[in-house]
Amino acid sequence: MTHAEVLSRFEEMIEAPEAVSRLKAFIVDLAIRGRIVEQDFTQISASQWLADVLRDKRPNEHLEQFNEMPYQIPKNWAWIPFCQVVEGMANGIYKPEGFYADDGVLCLRMYNIKDGQINFDKPKRIRTTVEERESYELRRGDILVNRVNSKELVGKAAVIPIHSEPLIFESKNIRVRLVETETLPFFVNLLFRSSLYRAIIRDYAKQACGQATINQSQLATLPLPLPPLEEQQRIVAKVSLLFEMCSRLADSQKEREQRRDRLVAASLHALTDGQSEDRSATSLQDSARFYFSHLPRLVLRVDHVVKLRSTVLDLAARGRLVPQCATDEPVKNTLRKISARLEKLGSSPSQTKTDLSKQPEFLFTIPSTWSWVSLGEIALSVCYGTSHKSEVLEDGVPVLAMGHIKDGSVDLNTEKKVPDDIEDLPALYLKRYDLLYNRTNSAELVGKTGIFLGEDDQYTFASYLIRMRFALDLVNPAYINIAMNAPYFRPTQIVPHLKQQCGQANVNGTKLKTMMIPFPPFEEQNRIVNKVKELMKVCAELEAQIGNTSRIRSSLLEAALHDALSASRLERAHA
Repeated sequence: MTHAEVLSRFEEMIEAPEAVSRLKAFIVDLAIRGRIVEQDFTQISASQWLADVLRDKRPNEHLEQFNEMPYQIPKNWAWIPFCQVVEGMANGIYKPEGFYADDGVLCLRMYNIKDGQINFDKPKRIRTTVEERESYELRRGDILVNRVNSKELVGKAAVIPIHSEPLIFESKNIRVRLVETETLPFFVNLLFRSSLYRAIIRDYAKQACGQATINQSQLATLPLPLPPLEEQQRIVAKVSLLFEMCSRLADSQKEREQRRDRLVAASLHALTDGQSEDRSATSLQDSARFYFSHLPRLVLRVDHVVKLRSTVLDLAARGRLVPQCATDEPVKNTLRKISARLEKLGSSPSQTKTDLSKQPEFLFTIPSTWSWVSLGEIALSVCYGTSHKSEVLEDGVPVLAMGHIKDGSVDLNTEKKVPDDIEDLPALYLKRYDLLYNRTNSAELVGKTGIFLGEDDQYTFASYLIRMRFALDLVNPAYINIAMNAPYFRPTQIVPHLKQQCGQANVNGTKLKTMMIPFPPFEEQNRIVNKVKELMKVCAELEAQIGNTSRIRSSLLEAALHDALSASRLERAHA
């Protein structure tokens, strides 16, 4: 694909990741190679134009030529030392922090140079004398070059635009004033934006203590590819036009994404907005049918998949993911059986029952065959993990910690172990389908849960975790895990109980037992778990598809840009 074809197919490439920034970089690279506009060999060459300019301004200076050119340029261009087009350079003003004042002169710092432009967000003002103001004045057409920064950012530059008030600049920048200030500064600024030319700048810069610096002397000796004046004007105008096109395409893409986001949000809201009494099952089915039949067109970003997963869990917890069945054993019978087993174990479920009338804000409508219950009412045991210090041992019992709970599951890969003869064992051995709850972590992560799916009596768990064990013929722990990861759970059941101490958050076992979940009949729990697995698989496939599509688009764009630049080099070699 030639560079002309790339430029003509902008709109097709805009969907690739970071397409706009990469297309802009491509445009700049074409511009500084002399491939963005056609050359007009009837016009005076760059060397002759500069000689005419210098004859008027500095008659005793002569043009120097480079023996080795950094890259190929058109024959009517010229490689010259940067100093040949420089009227003057100066470092900025240094003032300690105390000289900043709201009534001072606007002072541009290195942070105000961004993407080849002056960014006036969060400007600083500084107290100065009249002499300082005159010495460090910035005029329209001056180029501000950052002389101290990281290796990647040193040498970033921008042209000073027309501004309504005086401007000065601080000491980490260099002011460059050129011999011609109408077009040349904007072409030079393109050079300083180009990845190709910035590599040259980095070669000239000095590295020390993690910082890179480039001074006036180094800037002065930079090789500069200079086009004829008329071509400079055409290049600057063409780049400006193409940048505007990029911006319009980016705005159009953003508008499309916003419309899609609104459609996704509205569709997901239609699925979960079942609190109104007049909402029919048919309308919910219609909403679900619409959404899932249009998944490939609606779910185009990873954050859409995140919302979809959350919606699946929300629907599951609300009883809207699978139909209710009249032949299911009533949930009150299940609770009665759990209560009987708890009494045999010496526990009283009544101690953890919550007065639902005191927490109406989270009690959304659930099916009539369900019941709101506290975790303490349905868990046979709730216990803390071992506080015995774990180590990397050759023999012993593997210990699972809070870092092993990830996305509702438990990662069994651990190197830490405890001896198998500690007092906590065998009581704290894990059994398959135990639910682990993280009681201490950062505020964002405390309360995460996962189902242990390892072998019985082979693993134990650390004290920052709490193990919940259920009667597997009456409660499906995977459903409990779903309910505890549903959107309603964290804001209503965990956040109100958070206690912060020493940078960590804690929600203990006593509070855990009082946390409320919507509880369906056992048979429906199993149907919900199976349906969630099915839909989560769809989510994983969508996520993989999005990733593959993104990589393909990125590769195609990269290949197209590479081919276009290669074609430019080949064309130039045969010119």
